[in-house]
Formats: sequence, C-alpha cells, structure tokens
Amino acid sequence: MWKQAAGGGMGLSEGSAAFPHGPRVCAVPARCVGVLVVLLVGVWDARAQSEFQTSSVYLWKTGPWGRCMGDECGPGGIQTRAVWCAHVEGWTTLPTNCKQPERPDNQQSCFRVCDWHKELYDWQIGGWNQCQPVLSRSHEKPQECLRGEDGIQTRDITCVQKSNGVPAEDVICEYFEPKPRQEQACLIPCRQDCIVAEFAPWSECSKTCGSGLQHRTRHVVAPPQFGGSACPNLTEFQICQSSPCAGEESLYSLNVGPWSACSVPHSRQIRQARKRGKNKDKEKDREKAVRDPEARELIKKKRNRNRQNRQENKYWDIQIGYQTRQVTCTHRNGKTAALSFCKQEKLPITFQSCVITKECQVSEWSEWTPCSKTCFDMTTPKGNRTRSRTIKQLPIGSESECPQLEETEQCISQGDGVAPCITYGWRTTEWTECRVDPLLSQQDKRRGNQTALCGGGIQTREIYCVQANENLLSYLNTLKEKEEIQSQSKSKASAAPLLSITFEITASRPVDRKLCTGPLPSTSQLCHIPCPIECETSAWSAWGPCTYESCDDPQAKKGFKLRKRRITNEPTGGTGNCPHLLEAIPCEEPSCYDWRIVGLEECIPDNEKPCGPGTQVPVVVCVNGDGEEVDRQLCRDAIYPIPVVCEAPCPKDCVLSMWSAWSSCSHTCSGKTTEGKQMRARSILAYAGEGGIQCPNSSALQETRSCNEHPCTVYHWQTGPWGQCIEDASVSAFNSSASWNGEATCSVGMQTRKVICVRVNVGQVGPKKCPENLRPETVRPCLLPCRKDCIVTPFSDWTLCPSSCQDGDVVVKKQSRHRVIIQLPANGGRECPDTLFEEKECEASPVCYSYRWKTHKWRRCQLVPWYVRQDSPGAHETCGPGLQARAITCRRQDGGQADISECLKYAGPLPSLTQICQIPCQDDCQFTNWSKFSSCNGDCGGVRTRKRTLVGKSKKRDKCKNSQLYPLIENQFCPCDKYSAQPVGNWSDCILPEGKVEVLLGMKMQGDIKECGQGYRYQAMACYDQNSRLVETSRCNSHGYIEEACIIPCPSDCKLSEWSNWSRCSKSCGSGVKVRSKWLREKPYNGGRPCPKLDHVNQVYEVVPCHSDCSQYIWVTEPWSVCKVTNVDLKENCGEGVQTRKVRCMLNTVDGPSDTVEDYLCDPEEMPLGARKCILPCPEDCVMSEWGSWSRCSLPCNGSNVRERSAESLRQPDEGKSCPAATETEVCTLNKNCYHYDYNVTDWSTCQLSEKAVCGNGIKTRMLDCVRSDGKSVDLKYCEELGLEKTWQMNISCVVECPVNCQLSDWSSWSECSQTCGLTGKMIRRRTINQPFQGDGRPCPSQMEQFKPCPVKPCYRWQYGQWSACKVEDAQCGEGTRARNISCVVFDGSTEDVGKVVDEEFCGDIEPIIDGNKKMVLEETCTVPCPGDCYLREWSEWSLCQLTCVNGEDLGFGGIQVRSRAVIIQDLENQHLCPEQALETRPCNDGQCYEYKWMASPWKGSSRTVWCQRSDGLNVTGGCLVMRQPDADRSCNPPCSQPHAYCSETRTCSCEDGYTEVMSSDGTLEQCTLIPVVVIPTMEDKKGDVKTSRAVNPTQPSSNQSGRGRTWFLQPFGPDGRLKTWVYGVAAGAFVLLIFIVSMIYLACKKPKKPQRRQNNRLKPLTLAYDGDADM
Repeated sequence: MWKQAAGGGMGLSEGSAAFPHGPRVCAVPARCVGVLVVLLVGVWDARAQSEFQTSSVYLWKTGPWGRCMGDECGPGGIQTRAVWCAHVEGWTTLPTNCKQPERPDNQQSCFRVCDWHKELYDWQIGGWNQCQPVLSRSHEKPQECLRGEDGIQTRDITCVQKSNGVPAEDVICEYFEPKPRQEQACLIPCRQDCIVAEFAPWSECSKTCGSGLQHRTRHVVAPPQFGGSACPNLTEFQICQSSPCAGEESLYSLNVGPWSACSVPHSRQIRQARKRGKNKDKEKDREKAVRDPEARELIKKKRNRNRQNRQENKYWDIQIGYQTRQVTCTHRNGKTAALSFCKQEKLPITFQSCVITKECQVSEWSEWTPCSKTCFDMTTPKGNRTRSRTIKQLPIGSESECPQLEETEQCISQGDGVAPCITYGWRTTEWTECRVDPLLSQQDKRRGNQTALCGGGIQTREIYCVQANENLLSYLNTLKEKEEIQSQSKSKASAAPLLSITFEITASRPVDRKLCTGPLPSTSQLCHIPCPIECETSAWSAWGPCTYESCDDPQAKKGFKLRKRRITNEPTGGTGNCPHLLEAIPCEEPSCYDWRIVGLEECIPDNEKPCGPGTQVPVVVCVNGDGEEVDRQLCRDAIYPIPVVCEAPCPKDCVLSMWSAWSSCSHTCSGKTTEGKQMRARSILAYAGEGGIQCPNSSALQETRSCNEHPCTVYHWQTGPWGQCIEDASVSAFNSSASWNGEATCSVGMQTRKVICVRVNVGQVGPKKCPENLRPETVRPCLLPCRKDCIVTPFSDWTLCPSSCQDGDVVVKKQSRHRVIIQLPANGGRECPDTLFEEKECEASPVCYSYRWKTHKWRRCQLVPWYVRQDSPGAHETCGPGLQARAITCRRQDGGQADISECLKYAGPLPSLTQICQIPCQDDCQFTNWSKFSSCNGDCGGVRTRKRTLVGKSKKRDKCKNSQLYPLIENQFCPCDKYSAQPVGNWSDCILPEGKVEVLLGMKMQGDIKECGQGYRYQAMACYDQNSRLVETSRCNSHGYIEEACIIPCPSDCKLSEWSNWSRCSKSCGSGVKVRSKWLREKPYNGGRPCPKLDHVNQVYEVVPCHSDCSQYIWVTEPWSVCKVTNVDLKENCGEGVQTRKVRCMLNTVDGPSDTVEDYLCDPEEMPLGARKCILPCPEDCVMSEWGSWSRCSLPCNGSNVRERSAESLRQPDEGKSCPAATETEVCTLNKNCYHYDYNVTDWSTCQLSEKAVCGNGIKTRMLDCVRSDGKSVDLKYCEELGLEKTWQMNISCVVECPVNCQLSDWSSWSECSQTCGLTGKMIRRRTINQPFQGDGRPCPSQMEQFKPCPVKPCYRWQYGQWSACKVEDAQCGEGTRARNISCVVFDGSTEDVGKVVDEEFCGDIEPIIDGNKKMVLEETCTVPCPGDCYLREWSEWSLCQLTCVNGEDLGFGGIQVRSRAVIIQDLENQHLCPEQALETRPCNDGQCYEYKWMASPWKGSSRTVWCQRSDGLNVTGGCLVMRQPDADRSCNPPCSQPHAYCSETRTCSCEDGYTEVMSSDGTLEQCTLIPVVVIPTMEDKKGDVKTSRAVNPTQPSSNQSGRGRTWFLQPFGPDGRLKTWVYGVAAGAFVLLIFIVSMIYLACKKPKKPQRRQNNRLKPLTLAYDGDADM
C-alpha cells in the first residue's frame, strides 16, 4: 500500500515537472487538485487492496479426520476434524478473519469398520498398465541408446466387497491392510530392429533348360520390438541360364483345387428311391408275413439288435457325406484356361466320401460337491470341491478336443456349525535310563565293566504323533469331575477309576507320523549319573587313656582304651558306606578323669639348705578321656601325683641336665613278641670338683619304661549294609505329602542293618567285648518312593487297508496298530503289557474292473451318391472308394456294459470309427488280407513268409495272376540276433551288505554299528544287439550289474596311553601341584574321534593341587653330648670344648615321631645343628641350664620389638664368682627372627572327574597355603593362630564336555528309480543325523546319501517318420496330400539319442503320444505350386529363446521366439501376385541374453569384410549399432601413386620398409627415399674389417643369405617426416649418461674433508619395530 502511494507521488512529481514554465498563479491550484485526485485514487485503491488482502491473507485450515465413532458397525458412524483460521505465514488467528461461507465441515458421516469386516472386504488389485515415458529434464535424446528410457506404470486398486465385487470406501480396507502402491517405475527398453540370419546357399535353377530363376532365403532371428525397424526381404532372386531347351516348354498345367466341406446327400433322392422300393415290395411283404413266421422272427431280432446298437451309439451319430473339388487348367501366368489345353488322358477324381464333422457336446456343470475339508482352521491347506459334466456327443472329424469334464477349486468350510480342525502334535515317551557306555572311546578299558560307570551320559526317548485336541481334554476333565462327585456320594471307590481317567487323559492315541508337521522334538539328550563319593577318613588318633564305657554310669572295673578317626569327606548314600570310626581295647582300672603332669617346679632342697637332696612339686591339670582340660573338681577321685625327689647341686658337685621328654612308644600294643617301650635321657653339664658328688655312670643317664601295655586285641563294631525300605505301620500316619530330602514321598518306611562286634584280624566275637553305648544304630526311617505304574497309550487306529481295487494277482495286505510305552514301571508298579504291536489281514479288496473298447462290425461301404458321380466315367457301375462306419461300446473286462466315461479314462485311445473302403469294380483284382509272417525258429539267416490269395472272379483274370504286379507271397530275412554287454555310467558308492544292526535299549552303541568293512559297488550293464540297439539285459545273460568288492575304512579313534602315575607333590611343605599325563599312541583316521588338545610333545596333562603336611617329616634331636674339652687341663676337667648330638629326619605320627626316613624329606633349612662349641664349667663356676626357647616376637616386625630367652642357675659359684645373666634379648628383625604370615591360594586344578566318569559335572579345587614373609611355605597353623580371614572358595563345579559320537539314522530304503528306463537312472537312499556330535565325539560322516545305478531298461516311444513329398494325383499342381508313418523306436533315455526303429510290438503297451499330443496326424493336405506361382515357403524353425537384456542383465520382459516364412517367386512376371512374407512370435521360458558385436577380417589391401555376429557365433544382419560399424574400406584420397608408397591404416600414404618419407609443405607424401644399409659383421665374417654401404631394395629378399652379417635399418624419421620417438629417447639417455660420467670424475678428484668431532657423541638407541616376522 505504501509502495503504491509512493509510486503515485513519483508519478505526480514527474507530471508537474513537465510544465516548468507554466503561469505560477495557476500552478498551485493545479498542484492541489492533483494531490486531491491522487489521494482519492490512493484511498480507493487501498480499500480495494485491503479487501483483497483479507480474502487472500487468511485461509481456513483443516486437520486430519479422526476415527469413525458410533454404536454400530457399518454406515452411520461419525468422524470429526479440527478447522481453524490461519495466516498465510502459518500463525493461527481469529475465525472471524476468514470468510465464514467458505468454512469447511468439521463433521461427516462415515463407515465404522469392525474386525469381522475383514472377511467381507478386500483390495482388488488390477494389472499394471503399459509403461509410459517420463518427460526428462533434458529433452535431447542421446544418439546411442544404452539402457532405455525411464517410464512409469500405474494400476487400479479399489476396495471391494468380496461377495459381489461392489466398490467400497478405501478406508474400510485400509483399516486392515495398507493400500498397495499404485505406481511403479518401469523401463522402456531401447528399440530393437529386426535381426535376420545370413542367406542360405543359392537354390538350383528353377528350369533344367533355358532361362530360369534361382533363389536364396534367410530367416528371422529376432523380431522388431519397442518400435524397431521392420524386417528386410527374406528372399533374393537371380536369373540362371541352362542349356537351351530341345522341345517346346509346356505353358499349361492341371491345377487341383481344395476339397469342399463335407455335404449331406440330398434327402429328396433318398426319399424317391425309398418310395420306389416300398411300392414294389409292399404286397410281397404282406404275403411273406403270413407265409413265413421264421423269417418274421429273424427280422424282429435284427431290429432289436440295430436298436441296441443305435442306443449304444448315441455318442457317435456318424453321417457319411461327400465332398467335391474343382480341377482347372492354369496358364503359367496364373490365368485359367480351358481343360482342353491341358493334354492329359486321365483326369483327377473330383469327388469322395467323407464324414460330416460334429463338434463335441457336453452337458451343463453339475452342482459343486461339498468341500473335502469339513473343519475350519487357517493354518492347514484348504480343501477342494469338484463339479463335473458329461459328454453328450463325442467329436467326429473335428480338430478340437472335448472340453474339460471335471473342475476342481479350493474351498474353506465356514460358519457357526463348522468345527475347528483336528490338529496334530508330537508327544514323547519318558527318557530312558542314563547310560555312560555309549560315550566311551574304542580303547577305553571300562567298556568291559559298564555297571560302575557314572558322570555324563546320554539318554533317549521315542516320539510319536497324537491328535492335539484341547477340547477333548476339557471334555474328559468334566467327565472326571462328574465321576468324582458320584463316587463321593456313593461308597468310597478304589483309585482305579481315577487312574483310568488319568490314563486316558495323559496318554493320547498315536496316529500316523505323517500327520505331524511341526519340528521333531529331540530324541536324545545328555544326562548325568551322580558319581558315588567314596568315604574318606582321617588318620587314627592316639590311643586314649583307660576310661569307663560310660562316665555317666561307671560299672565295675570294665574299661576301654579308644582311638578314633573322623569322616573327612561325606560319601553319597549316608555314612553307611564308611569304615568303622572307633576302635576299642578292653583295659583294667578305668577312670574318666585323671591328673596330667604338665611340668615340675624348682627343686627345693630339704631342711632349707642351699643345696643337696630335695623335692620338686609337679604342676598338674585335670583332663578327661579325650585329653581335654576340665574342672579340677572332676579329678577328686583320681590319685594326685606325689612330689619328685631331686638334687640341687652344691659347688663342686656334678651337674646334670633335666630329663628329656619321653620318646614315643615303640609299639602301639603289647603282645607275646612285642612290648611297648619309651625312654628319656639327660646329660652331664659340669663335672664334680674335689670333694664334690661325682657324676653317675652313663647307664644312669638314661631311663626306660613300659608303655602301651594293653594287649593287641582291638575290637570294633562292624555294620552291614542297610536293608530294603519296608512300610512300617507305626509311621503310616506320616503325612503322605511330606517331602524327604526335597523329594515328594508317598510314605515313610523303616530299614534295618546288622551290627556285630568284631575283633581285628580274628572275626566276630560277643557284643560285650565292644563298648555298648557306642554301638551304631540298627534301625532308621526311610523314604518309600512312589509306585510308578507302566503308562501305555491306547492302541492307534488300524492302518488303512487298500480302499481302491487291486490289479492282477492281489497280495494279501495286512493292517496293524501299535501303542507306545510312555512310562516304564518302577518301585513295584503295574507291569507293561506284552503286546505293543498287533497285526491282522485285510479283507480282500475288490478286483479292479479293467475297461476296453468293443468294436462292432463295419457297416456297408458308402459311396458318393450316384447323382454326384453320374457324369464321371464308370459311373454306371456301383464301385469305387467309399467310407464305412462302425459302432463302438464300452465294456468291462468281464463283458458287462460300462459307461463311456470309464473307457475314455482307462481304455486307451479310441478305435477308429470310420475307414476307407473299396467296392471292387468288375476289372479290379481282389485279395484276402496278408497273413502274419511265419515264425523264425531262431535260425540266423533264415526266411519268414506271409501270403494272400485271390478272391472271387479275380482268380480267373490274367492280369491278377501276374505275380510281378500282384505278388501273393512276401519273404523277409530273419534277424541274426547277437548281443553284447558293455558297462555304462559311473560306479555306485560303496554299499555295505544290508544286515540287522543290534539296537540296545533304543540306543545304538556308538562305534559298534556296522558302518564300515567290505561292501560292494555296482556299475550298470547295458545290452546291445548287432545293430547297436538297446535290448533287455537278460538277453546278455546278465542281471544288470558288474559287482566289485570295495572297502569302507572303519573309523579309528584317537588312541592315548593310560594315565601315568601321579608325580610327587611339587612342594614338601605347603601347597604344590602333582601332574599325570597321557601321550599319543595313534592319531585318529577315517573320521574317528579327534584327539584332545595336545602339547608340542603330543601329551595331555592333568594337574591337581596337593598339600604336603609341613610337620609330616620332622627333625628329631637327641640330647647334647658332654662338652668335650679340647685343651685339657689335667688338674680340672673344664674349659672350652665341643659337644655333639644326633639329628635324624623322622616320620611324624599321631603318637609322635616313629620311623627314621631319608634326610631329604625334611626341610634342610630347618635342620638343627649337630655340633657346637661349648664351655664346660669348672668346679667353682656357676652352672646354668640350657637356654629356654626364644619368646615370640610381637607383630608387626618393625625393628622396635625384642625377643628374649632365659636360663636357670643350676649350681651356685664359689664366693667371688658370679653367674652370667639369666636372660638374653635380641632385636626382632623381619625375615631373620621375626616373620609375617599370610594366606596364599593356589591356581585351580584341571576339571576333576570321578575315575568312573567319562565327562559331565566335575570339580576344580585349589588349596590354601600359609606363606611366610620370606616366601617360604609353612604349616597352616601359623596363619590360623593369627586368625587371618579366609575369603576364598576352595572348590567350584565345572563341566567336562561329553564326547558324543554322531548318531545317524538307518539308511532309508532305496528310492524309486529316477528314470523309468534308459542308462542314467539312479536309486538313492538317505540317512539323517539323529544326534550331532559334541565335544571330542566322532564327527558325522560327509556321506548322507548313497546312489546306485538302476538296471538298464530300453526306452521305447512312438516317433513320426519324415513327411513324404507333396503329391497331387493325376495333376501337376494344386492341393495334394503328404503322408508319414509312425514307428516304434528304442532309445537310451537321453534327449540326444534319436533312437533306432524296432518292431511295433515293443511299443504295444505305450499309449501313442508323440510330443505330448495324443492325436496322430499321419496325413495332411499340402500345396504343390503351379509353374509360375509365387508362394510362401514352409515356416522356419522357432528361433532360440531370447531375452531383452542390457550388459548381460535381463530386464524382466520375458523371452521371445520367432519364426518366419519367405516368399518364393517362380516367374518374375508374376511378382505382383506374391503374398507378403510372414512373421510369427511366441513367448518362451529359459531364455538367454545375447550380445551383438561387429567382427572384421584382416585387411586385404585397402579392404576387408565386416559383419555382425551374435555372442553364440551366429552371423546376422541387424543387431549391431550402425554408428559403431568399423570401416571396410581404407583407400587413400588422393591415391598413393609414388614408388614404394602404400596406403596405411590411418588412410595416409606411407613408405615401405627400407624407405623414409619426404613430405611436402602441405603434409602430403612427396617421395620415398632409400635408407643406407649398415652391415654389421659377425664373428664368422672373414672380411669383418671391411665396411660397405650399398643400396638394397627392401622389398626384395636380401642377397646376403649366408648369415654372416645382420642388416639393420635405422629410420630416424616417421612417415609424416618428423623425428621418431626413439630418437628423442636415445638423445635423452646419452645426455643423462654424460652427466653421470662428469659427476663421477668430479667426485673422484675432489679431496675429502676431515669430519668434525661431535660434542655429543653418544649413540642413539636403536629401535626395532617387530612386524611379526619369525626371523626377527
């Protein structure tokens, strides 16, 4: 608006400026008026503009329609949408801004779709329309079409009612399924011109003399497509001259026209003839009827027979009529002339009898039969329904066959009353017992004893098919509930009826396996048999003290010494499998509690003296029978130990050490030959001085006492195995639904065992010898497992007997039924029935009726009516050729009548209804039919004959007796049958003889199946006769095969050695590992079990952790010897010396160290010293005891703590002398005398299985180790004392994969032969994988199917012979006939074999069908062209099937074939009468892509041949792009006229070899000049030093032929006069060489500089980048 105003202003100023010199007075008013006008115009314009803008700036907008809402389905629903006013820029505004009249509706009625409409409505999809070009952006089309033009095609898609096809709204169908696309891109291929083949050779000249024509033709290879150009002429003609004609050439020829349609004879003539006959015979008949009753009876029978024939012949109303043709005389120019011009004695016949053509007539269609599928479901295939019609009139003389008499279509039964279909599903039986033996390898020694195996195994089950009908189950459930209610109301019934109902519900009746289509359930699975855990016990404890049998009830003086052991590993099956855990020895004076001396106090001298004899009070604790410290009050009855006498040495007395601890007892018990002893010792610490008490002798330094004085009579309780679990009435109240160890139980019983007292190494003794209160229990409660009855399915239905009738000898068929065991009985349940399979014979099925055509007598021969043939010569005589008909009826084999439809189906081809017949004329010779040939009697080279005889008057005619013209006997040589056999085809697979494979408990033993060994392979034998015709193999006395023994190598599993013994534990203290191994003995071959993963030395290892008790072997020391003084002072035996002791490594037991063992078994680092320096105190010196043990360092060991040890003063010194310090300290230093301890855990072992297991669940173990801070393993007690936390799991379960061998099904039976006859037939049998291999199991073999050749059978077929030449009887041209015959041929079944003719009897059983057509065409009309006629040739063969392709890729337009007819001209004057050449196409399958490309021959001078060739080698015209056609001519313009010049490929003049071109200024060749020849002498050249230069003609052979020199022509200039490229190359090379030489000279002459010393002369590190090469 503002722009418009401004524009007005501008216009105004311009206007006012147009009058610059106007009167000023007038200028102002004029200007004001102008402004007013402009303002008025502007206001009006602005108003109009605002109105316009309001209408265009604001628009109504609508949202999508919502869902159709309503109460009822169908029309009558309502849907709404949002409507709002918006500015053109998108923002919403008030509705008043938009025009109200234009407001769209926001509500409309609609069709409410419900789910059930899916059955009523559907999309109707039309076919794609023709591809229409899309207008491309660039309208210029490329010159060369490469692929085609992009197009688009559409199709109609409407939503319709299924029932009547009435269109409906798209919304209804879109509710269920999106609308299919209506458009798609397509391609309009490049136009394809017609492609024709090369011309055939020229025909012979049309005339043998004079001037004629010869022609040659070609055929169409590919038709024009997509607007391509039409085909060129397929025929070419040229005039040919022969020798001059001797006589005058005939210009006329007889031309026979085609036969007319078959006409019915005129009824008028028949009627007149009938009247004439009736009037004459009426009177005679009357008289006869009265006179001759027999004759009347005969006439009556004849009439009845004729009536019956007429009735049977209702399908064939055969009428014999006649047809005629014209015979004309034709001039060679095509015009018709009078017959007199054609000079010929006998004219062709112009009439003949014929059959009136009748088309096939059929009845209306019957009603549709009910649908074969009477139930409803959407998954299984639809049913079928059929309708039929019958033949009313069979076709006679017609080319067209009868239409189809039966029609079938798919159908579905729908509606409320239709029951859902029965569905079928797989069911499985119970799994069989788990078995391990199938997993064992061939070499496993455990195969002999399979009972104790455990671990991973395999189990199988059977599958069967049942009706999976849930409705039936629910029905049975309701029945069950009703029965329960009834049984409750009556007296309590037994559980049997309930069981039977459960039985019916759980066990469905098996049906035919083919009815189940789902995936098969697995028939085998891995399983696990728990391995029995052997009971493991600890070592025996030491014998305890003599205690009462029961301390609560001490009886008399009877006591027992006990030793115990505990169970370290609980066995499976309770503690009943463990050995006894307690042994007892009877003893005297038992006590339950006793004092134990733990030490002695200091020796206190008597009478308070400082030294001398005294006593030591023992330090005691109260212990029980197990050695545990208890309250001192309990020992009140025990004898308290008395103080021990001791000696406190005075100065100068001998000083002895304390007694050592008693050694371990030498025997565990005492007998006649054994007595337990233990000893202790002490040593001299200081010798006595003068006046002091002297040291005792050496025997007093040792003490011995008896120990373990109890006799070696050990007793223990021995338990027998637990007996069977027996139901116990006392615990029958136990709740039956209780669970026992997690298992549902039916009841609890009791089981007992025998417990006896046994004396070790003797046997059973009285029970009083064993402690009664420790007697094991003899009775315990047990779980009575539930009874499991055998569950069997009901019997299946009987298999069907053959319902249809049987041909020939009927073998009595049997029908069977079976049932399947679902659950085997257990725990005393009901046993399974004996019979699982029943069989009975079928009732005899009816024998099939076979049908045959019955032919009746031929009727009389019917000639052409007399009025038609009356003008022909000999018409007065009733004779000549005619037609006769006969009746045909359908009969069963037993002679009974049958419907014609049965014979049409089963009786083979229809016999001929008419035949040509001959009523002999007076002059004709008549003969009987030929007899059959006589038999050959097997004589090779013999003759067989057949005969005929003359009949009637012919016997008397001389011309009939002429055996040359009319032979009465014919001879034929008998065939000389010689047969030879020869092998054909490949050898079969190696096939094992079929034997029964043992099946054990439903599972084949792996590796034991007969799948290898000696078998046979077969090659088929074909038998041929002497004419190389295939005959039955029995003629060659062969059963059809060559057999040859073959071997299927047996699979051999990987063979490993047995496990070696376990190695020693790698550590003598703490946790180590022990190893055992197997090594490879034999690799697997022929598909045997593979080896486990082996190491580089072909071994496989098992590693397990082991623990060596650190205190198992200990160092035991004897007391130190007396200190032996080295420098002996004779006055006093004292001073520095050496003392020794014995150190032995001993086995540590519960009772203490027992046996001495090799030193290496003890830790060498811990070995105590065997000798040391010592000081023997002098008599006045202080004598100290041995140092006590060091106190323990407190942790952590950080250097701030100390440890100490102390000693006691045993003898006080003299006055003036003091005792050394009684305590000694040292700093606690880490890893020297102070250690930290920590747990360490070993690596996991390999997966350990039980010795009786092959695979399955195992266990991986690891062990805890206590490790000292210096890295040494120590006894676990050190870590346990510190109370360190143990967070590790020591055992985890693991799985060793089971080596499951591949399990195959049995071989199927051999299939039918793939060919019914011929050489290439194969029979196949297959097997399937029942169980794929797993782990290291034996893999499946690759051969899952085997083939065997079928015995060779000759193939026979009917085959047409060649058509005879077209023949016109008694005329030169026109319509004639040509004939061919059919013969029986034998062939080898391949398409390449054309076959060899054999006797027709071989094809006797074969229906005469040739090329799929039952109708035999042995004669057909043809045309012989008259001289001068222009006519079409026969159709060419169909071309190869060709696809529309681009770059070898099919565009999807389908294949096309073409054939053509070329025009033949016999006279050039008649060209205007020629028909058009013809072309015919048809679609085809199996097409190929062909490419066309130009081919060219080598140049010959300036020309060559260029042609187009198809990719399969066929030369064609058309198909190649014209713009790419190579040149066929390369002549130069102007021509090359200079000497030694020629025209090159580039169409320029060039010189021959040896000459160089001299060019003119305009670039043309001026002349060719000779290049001088350089002769390079060779070694043999005697005149090598002579250089010659001479002119040589390069086109002539060189005169220097001796080979002494080689001649080179150097041509630096090219044909255009310029330097050639190699000249530049040589120059550049010479320049580079020169620079190189100069550089080398410079570098050689230059003085070398001294190298500067680098300040930083360190070497840089060398970095090697390893790239994975093994050589690094």
